[in-house]
Amino acid sequence: MNNVLQLVWLIPFLPLIGFLINGLGRKHLSKTLAGVIGSGVILISFILSVWVFFNVKNGNTHVAHYFDFINVASLKIGFDFQIDQLSSLFLLIITGVGFLIHVYSTSYMHDEEPKNFAKYFAYLNLFVFSMLLLVMGANYVIMFIGWEGVGLCSYLLIGFWFKNNNYNTAAKKAFVMNRIGDLGFLLAVFWLISKLGTVDFHNVFDMVGNNKVKGFTTFDITAITMLLFVGAMGKSAQIPLYTWLPDAMAGPTPVSALIHAATMVTAGIYMIARSNLLYTMAPTTQCVVAIVGLSTAILAATIALKQNDIKKVLAYSTVSQLGYMFLGLGVGAYTGAVFHVMTHAFFKALLFLGAGSVIHAMSGEQDMRNMGGLKKYMGTTHLTFLIGCLAIAGMPPFSGFFSKDEILAHAFEKNPLLWGIGVLGALMTAFYMFRLYAMTFLGKFRGTHDQEHHLHESPKAITFPLVVLAILALAGGWVGIPEVFMHGGHILETFLEPIFADSNKLITAHPLPHTTEYLLMAVSVIGALIALVFAWNKFSKYQKTDVAETGLGKVLQNKWYVDELYDAVIVKPLQSLSAFFNNIVEKKGIDGFVNGVGKAVNYGSRQVRLLQSGHVGTYVLLMVIGILILFIVQLFL
Repeated sequence: MNNVLQLVWLIPFLPLIGFLINGLGRKHLSKTLAGVIGSGVILISFILSVWVFFNVKNGNTHVAHYFDFINVASLKIGFDFQIDQLSSLFLLIITGVGFLIHVYSTSYMHDEEPKNFAKYFAYLNLFVFSMLLLVMGANYVIMFIGWEGVGLCSYLLIGFWFKNNNYNTAAKKAFVMNRIGDLGFLLAVFWLISKLGTVDFHNVFDMVGNNKVKGFTTFDITAITMLLFVGAMGKSAQIPLYTWLPDAMAGPTPVSALIHAATMVTAGIYMIARSNLLYTMAPTTQCVVAIVGLSTAILAATIALKQNDIKKVLAYSTVSQLGYMFLGLGVGAYTGAVFHVMTHAFFKALLFLGAGSVIHAMSGEQDMRNMGGLKKYMGTTHLTFLIGCLAIAGMPPFSGFFSKDEILAHAFEKNPLLWGIGVLGALMTAFYMFRLYAMTFLGKFRGTHDQEHHLHESPKAITFPLVVLAILALAGGWVGIPEVFMHGGHILETFLEPIFADSNKLITAHPLPHTTEYLLMAVSVIGALIALVFAWNKFSKYQKTDVAETGLGKVLQNKWYVDELYDAVIVKPLQSLSAFFNNIVEKKGIDGFVNGVGKAVNYGSRQVRLLQSGHVGTYVLLMVIGILILFIVQLFL
């Protein structure tokens, strides 16, 4: 075993140490020291991840066993880490993007009190630790521990400013909706244990792929993959469990970037990519995954068209892009889905951090209708944000073009209708992103005089991560240049080939002719370009108006009233049921019975107490009556 791979435990251990130091010492650490510790441990983890990545690239993979986590009868579940092509790629994304977000946070959160500043970095470190545990786990149980960890950290960070009750509500919403999905994941794990007696990835895939277990049917595979997908729907915000993610904007902006780009929402895609053989053997589940993913992509894109909060637009764009990743997984484009996870991490982190820079300059303002003309005040933020918009819109040669078109090409192979709907979503993406760009950076400033006086470029700790992410958003897709452009250009596909090899044996490939590929790309790019230009022209001279949205625009602005629907169908009936159990069953029923018994005993005691009057005559009378009763009983009975 390579010596480097023996040290992989340090990668998650260092953020855990950062969490403990900042968490326990938050009352004593200065802001500078807390920021250095919080960022430093992630930087060292990133350096180790790069080292591990190149070792894996050279053919060194490894499963490290540290101790038995569960050892009961025949069930043995080890605390094991699996380092291979897939996990090493995710290590780079999590620690690399995570480090940039930590650096950004040192400036963005500078107004916090020292103890809150240290607590914030403790939570960030714990978030990264949990995600690293999730992707490094060699079995579903260790993955589930990390899975639950990121759910906890999202709750802590979304509700970080807990004095605002709306933020607490958003945090609770994220926590509860994720618990719904997590139940599906947990049931799938129990099902695997019941049927296979193991949850280790290698053993599960070997036993299922080679049909080594009698009685393990197609129904079992379909049920397990469906339950795992329920978990993914919660964690990665797919219909119907997507509404928590837009509300997660309540947390600090760097937290939004971390949740949307480097951690948490990518967990569902990672889990399905890791379980790719099971999903390939369950075509029914794959069909469901593709349909749910595409539906989510379109629904979220339509909502983003009419949002005015800069972070809400980006939030719904994340939900939409996640939908494209699930579309890729559903049509068997596993490499394309992972590729889009990577490129999305670059441009979405860039866009969120860019939005944070704008909000910082606007003194906390998030409504795009009150912005405009920021291009001349914030040169670096403007340029980097433009690169992020071009990347997510799928403009060549930016990263989003290569990853999104790979998914759409595979969708066309599966069913041209999937491709057509996917392209429609891509056009809307280009439109709403350049609506955001034009309303924020072009035209005249529409805010207050005090806001305009305060406008300035953000500090270097904020602009440095923006520049690095802009470079990655531009060039990050060049590791996946399609065959039609360059023979052997898809380096990422070659790198990930061992992970998806067993699935690829079962998938009947129907490669598209080069002319068809060129045509599909042309339609997608030209359509997105038209949408881009239309949005640019329409909103570059935007003027604020008091006219309210009507018709479909009002419906989209109110997010298809899905939250109201959930509130009416689920929340209020549950609250009414809870009130019934509390007021009727609990207070009048159970409490009434218990209190009634107490009152009866109390009343009886008061009556019996009257027998002890203290009068001797009464005692003599009672004694005589008692003797008479005994005499009668003895004489007549």
